[in-house]
Amino acid sequence: MANGRDRREPVFDAPADEAGELDFRLSPEDRAGGTMARRRASRNNDKPSRPRKLKRKSGRSLFSKLVYAGLVLCLWGVIGVGGVVAYYASQLPPIDQLTVPKRPPNIAIMASDGSLLANRGETGGRTVTLKELPPYLPKAFVAIEDRRFYDHFGIDPVGISRAIYRNLSRSGGLQGGSTLTQQLAKNLFLTQERTASRKIQEAILALWLERNYSKDQILELYLNRVYFGAGAYGVEAAAQRYYGKSARSVSLSEAAVLAGLVQSPSRLAPNRNPERAQARAELVIAAMNELGFITPGMTKTALGTPAEPVRPNGAGSANYAADYVMDVLDDFVGNVESDIVVSTTIEPTMQAAAERVLVDELNAKGQKFNVSQGAFVALKPDGAVKALVGGRNYETSQFNRATTARRQPGSSFKPFVYLAAVERGYTPDMVLEDGPVNFGGWAPKNYDRKYRGPITLRDALALSLNTIAVKLNMEVGPKAVVQTAQRLGISSPLQANGSLALGTSEVTPLELVSAYAPFANGGIGVVPYVITQVKTTDGKLIYKRPNSGGLGRVIDANVVASMNEMMHNTFVVGTAQKAQVPGWSLAGKTGTTDDYKDAWFVGFSGNLVAGVWLGNDDGTLTKRVTGGNLPTEVWHNFMKIALKDQQPVALPGSERFRAPSDVPVAGAGQDPRYANAGENGWIQPQAAPQRRASREKNFFEKLFGL
Repeated sequence: MANGRDRREPVFDAPADEAGELDFRLSPEDRAGGTMARRRASRNNDKPSRPRKLKRKSGRSLFSKLVYAGLVLCLWGVIGVGGVVAYYASQLPPIDQLTVPKRPPNIAIMASDGSLLANRGETGGRTVTLKELPPYLPKAFVAIEDRRFYDHFGIDPVGISRAIYRNLSRSGGLQGGSTLTQQLAKNLFLTQERTASRKIQEAILALWLERNYSKDQILELYLNRVYFGAGAYGVEAAAQRYYGKSARSVSLSEAAVLAGLVQSPSRLAPNRNPERAQARAELVIAAMNELGFITPGMTKTALGTPAEPVRPNGAGSANYAADYVMDVLDDFVGNVESDIVVSTTIEPTMQAAAERVLVDELNAKGQKFNVSQGAFVALKPDGAVKALVGGRNYETSQFNRATTARRQPGSSFKPFVYLAAVERGYTPDMVLEDGPVNFGGWAPKNYDRKYRGPITLRDALALSLNTIAVKLNMEVGPKAVVQTAQRLGISSPLQANGSLALGTSEVTPLELVSAYAPFANGGIGVVPYVITQVKTTDGKLIYKRPNSGGLGRVIDANVVASMNEMMHNTFVVGTAQKAQVPGWSLAGKTGTTDDYKDAWFVGFSGNLVAGVWLGNDDGTLTKRVTGGNLPTEVWHNFMKIALKDQQPVALPGSERFRAPSDVPVAGAGQDPRYANAGENGWIQPQAAPQRRASREKNFFEKLFGL
């Protein structure tokens, strides 16, 4: 047995091992000594001494605790974010049912020469492909909106971090972290509200887009859906809106403006804020140069030639024609499912001329005569609409007065009264008495309150005598006159009464002008038309107008000749003398309402029919505007342009009467009998009607029992 002094007690405060646990291992001697000691204590009834309480050292540092806590927090954060994402994802349609919504179709309305009149539809322009665009155009959007577009997976953490840094450091202006894919997701599926929930859904949808579409497909979708302001959705609509050209033709400087515009369409619109738009475009060009998208030479050229937005040319009257196309389009193609191209009869030179002469006349004389509005319609004798102006300025008022406004036509309605009479045996040489009339207390008077005694129908119409028109109306019957007007194309309700002869039933300019077309084409009724064909953008034919679309013969050829002789006389001795165009045989009729509210002139050659209305939208009286002054001037100015360099075309039946250029012009006032006649003041005298009046006086007296 070993000596007690040599006994070794176990050590309990030994250093912890590498695992951080205390080492309780004892040597064989220690275990033996301890056993003997316990036995002695038992024999001596001694209680073994209680070992000292172990003092354990702390095994974790503060840093390890922080790391651990951070990991736990991150885990819970991931769980929380996942729950939030799952919640907002549940608010979206099921992913397996998600599809990119179809882009609203665009309707490109083309003039007769193939030029673009206007785009209609919710987008304002057609869809374009990346292959159609100059390479620098899509690259401009990538450079300024999402330079890592081809590297990220729909969400760009690097871009978000960069945006946060720049926003906090105030360097480079405020920046967003949304990728092009996220912006597309917002445009396709979400509202424009700025909320955290929308951003979460935007990110989810961006991931879906990246999974289902290639980068080029996403970029193409983006370029065709993003909003550029002024009702333009898509880069094609924007290029047309701001530069008057297709996106396929924009320059680098124009592409830079368009790319910069999407950040704030209202603030950066080049036609409203050119300085801001150009400053933003310079940032786009610099970014493109930095990324190597363009060469230094291209950069210098683009910066040296800033883009100039197109200025609206004129009053925008082509939009009235485009609106009319949209009004009738449904009748031919029904529901439009994809982009279509509509070819029309509108002739740009005539459309521009009609707008210019109307606006110029109103600008020059509108204030003096207290007239503020007008409408103009020109069509071929077969009904093809060549020009249609629905008002003074489309930007100011989109109401189409040419197709929608119903106004009293005044004396311009009288040809239908005379036509009904001629069809019942009356002739241009027949003499009636211009004198006071009274029908049940109603006593209409002539414009100048004078009477001329016996006069031929030819001159009565030329001088626009009310008494003769009313007599004819009552003789043939107002119902017959209504039926005659309707047969020629008047569709507005007509009141079959005595005042019908004075044009008291309202009509639209388009229907009145088209009702004159049978006089110009030899008696064939027409339905005005503006659409010739409709195709899809890939060339598939949807509609084509048939060659024959008229109403058939509505006037006998001999009757047409008689009517044209009388209406031609309006240019010779009547109220339309100022409308003559040298070398052309013309016919027509002026019109003025009794209180000077409305003034008209409708006239035609053998190849063109045109009509103009002037007045005020609110019915305010003009200051003595008559069909023989301002409307006739507008018509004359238009026809000079429209007929320029064309071979004169004879009126149907014109072999029976002379052209205006063959009639000697007499000085004003040579015959007091014609002084102040009609609506044009002094007129030319003509000897033949006087002789005819005397020769046929007996027939007139017998007819009316006077």
